[in-house]
Amino acid sequence: MRIFVTGATGFIGSAVIPELQAAGHQVIGLTRSAEGADKLRAQGVEVHHGTLEDPETLTRGAEKADAVIHLAFDHDFSDFPDNCRKDAVAIAALGAALKGSDRPLLITSAVGMGTPAPGEMAREDVLNLEQRNPRTASERAGQDLLHEGVNVTAIRLSQIHDTRRQGLVSYLIDIARAKGEAVYVGDGEARWSACHIDDAARLYRLAAEKATPGARYNAVDEEGIRIRDITQAIGESLKLPVRSIAAAAAGEELGAMAHFAVLDMKASSAWTRAELGWTASGPSLLDDLAAMRHS
Repeated sequence: MRIFVTGATGFIGSAVIPELQAAGHQVIGLTRSAEGADKLRAQGVEVHHGTLEDPETLTRGAEKADAVIHLAFDHDFSDFPDNCRKDAVAIAALGAALKGSDRPLLITSAVGMGTPAPGEMAREDVLNLEQRNPRTASERAGQDLLHEGVNVTAIRLSQIHDTRRQGLVSYLIDIARAKGEAVYVGDGEARWSACHIDDAARLYRLAAEKATPGARYNAVDEEGIRIRDITQAIGESLKLPVRSIAAAAAGEELGAMAHFAVLDMKASSAWTRAELGWTASGPSLLDDLAAMRHS
């Protein structure tokens, strides 16, 4: 297949591209810069210039493809709701090119969209659009397209990691470096699910090949790691002290991450594994934190 990948030069996109190519697929990669174009060409990727801020460029890219993997997202968490709304517009623009066909569109979401109730394990069969998480905008846009006959699949991400980046954990690392200590809120018992980037890339490829309209897949290897243990691993890797902070101090200490630092984001991937034959074999999140590159 010819697969159009947004976010092609990003953290996950850079792993998805070789996974697709190794399986014999041709890749069209979205980029906004000359530097990104050069990087993609060096990988044997067809370049498509465009941006999230110009939805028509996304539609034109999707028109050239047999399938679309949408990975691009603005990760400025200081304006998270607006960026989620922008993602919904991008999803609609991609879907506009696929109406009237069975060409799959894989959108990217978060495991929290499948949480039945606070503290419960997130599952693929749950879609809770009434929760307050702004990321509901992405899956709501996907549902709108599904009702219009587009073959939409959602990949829900946990903390995707290697030794360079670790999803939301990377922001906690940056905060720890800046403050000279690693902190967690309260007892640190909230748990985050995680998956190595190579396993996540394989999941995207399998979903593109076996797309089932309306399916939701969880990119989850480890179902739940305590925030306290994650913070301890950050402290040990950076050789910084670790301490608990009161919930009232979270905003001042953690900024935009304060909201996420107390969220329980446990998730299962049992259905995903059975449906796609997907298995995870990469290192654990704590292992990657221990081996973290500090450059």
